[in-house]
Amino acid sequence: MEYFIIVFSAIFVNNIVLAQFLGICPFLGVSKKITTSLGMAGAVVFVMTIATLVTYLIFRFILMPLDIIYLQTISYILVIAALVQMVEIVMKKVSPALYQALGVYLPLITTNCAILGVALLVIQNDYNLMESVVFAIANAIGFGLAIALFSGIREHLALLNLPKGMEGVPAALIIAGLLSMAFMGFAGVV
Repeated sequence: MEYFIIVFSAIFVNNIVLAQFLGICPFLGVSKKITTSLGMAGAVVFVMTIATLVTYLIFRFILMPLDIIYLQTISYILVIAALVQMVEIVMKKVSPALYQALGVYLPLITTNCAILGVALLVIQNDYNLMESVVFAIANAIGFGLAIALFSGIREHLALLNLPKGMEGVPAALIIAGLLSMAFMGFAGVV
């Protein structure tokens, strides 16, 4: 039951993008097309899960025993940057089309504060290893759900005749706010 609460809460109640406002840059930047947003979501699932696993182990078995917890943020950033480089190399070989479609947004995963935020929240919430991995996967799924919904709405908005002042970013920000409010409806469930 505890794992269900972690998953449901991370995906719907405390969605990393819509409730905690982490990862907004790729959320707004990659969400113009569903295909690129799903590719970004897949990359975030992989990087967030592996980064959380590795940073948890580094914290518990290196930083805590050596009493150098003050190096937590810098070590986490280095781990995330290395993992993003690995993902970029693999994606370039496996799916060149997706690699080209993501373009500059793939390196943005390195500075995606959602990935660093989840790694820090795991320690803050005092999760064990299994709970940390479940929390990371659930947050990545929540990120993917939010960006997929958002990109679907943005693709539909591109077909509409909006007033000149509402085209592009203004409409996107209003939709993001409405999605955020919609997800707030889950707050009373958990």
